[in-house]
Amino acid sequence: MPYLELTLRCRESEQPRYENALEDVGALSVTLLDADADTGNERAILEPGVGETPLWHALVLTALFPADTDALILLAALEAFDPGLDWSLAAFRTVEDEDWERAWLDQFKPMRFGDRTFIVPWNHDLPEEARGADAAVVRLDPGLAFGSGTHPTTALCLRWLDGLANAGELVNRSVLDFGCGSGILALAALKLGATSAVGVDNDPQALIATADNAARNAVGDRLSVFLPDDEPATRYPIVVANILASALDALAETLADRVAPGGRIALSGILHGQEADLLERYSPWFEPLRVEREDDWMRIDGVRRSM
Repeated sequence: MPYLELTLRCRESEQPRYENALEDVGALSVTLLDADADTGNERAILEPGVGETPLWHALVLTALFPADTDALILLAALEAFDPGLDWSLAAFRTVEDEDWERAWLDQFKPMRFGDRTFIVPWNHDLPEEARGADAAVVRLDPGLAFGSGTHPTTALCLRWLDGLANAGELVNRSVLDFGCGSGILALAALKLGATSAVGVDNDPQALIATADNAARNAVGDRLSVFLPDDEPATRYPIVVANILASALDALAETLADRVAPGGRIALSGILHGQEADLLERYSPWFEPLRVEREDDWMRIDGVRRSM
């Protein structure tokens, strides 16, 4: 099915207004890309934390509308919604489904995290180093834009899981992936030797994506998904939560209660500068607490005190 594609350049400060206007007039999707990608100075931001949008200073904003949308009427509606923005720079073209999917596929390449963990898109052959018997390979469809491992918050968690597996602390254990998105962390844990995993997310579409990815990776029988209100109140030896710092603060008691005594937790989605408050917040339950940084993002991990 074809779509009408609107593309325009904007500054980071203007992005929320542009996106709000586009969504108000019925955009089916809005995608943000680095305006300097062609210069070789791009910075990949393909997987922001839940509810946040870290951006570049200059962006190319792309929105899709039904193919029968009249571009002139659409522009008039946008100008009426927010006349303070410059809509004269908008460009239009008709794109096919496969064009849109191709754009995602072209951006997503095989990635390695730690010693054994590999995230590989379905359209790529396995890299040579991912063909060993002990490699933990997760295949993902980048068209399901809930998480591909490219964002530092997820990379920090993948390396943490890989390290646990190497230390023998993941094999035959159950794992809770709170804020599962695509299920990438739960899937990696299962591929690294966990016996079962539970994915929790407040977005039903994320649960669908997680279940689909689990089935396609042949671990669907070992992964269950739940909305937060439906999640069984069970304790796990391994818990990972890649969400916002504000959510980690609000859910501290819940997440701490999900970790079995002596179990391990990893908290991510934390910007540099936010970690001190979270270290204090989780200190009543976990010791020691350790901090790892990648770019501007932090991971906190620790061991649950015995009850």
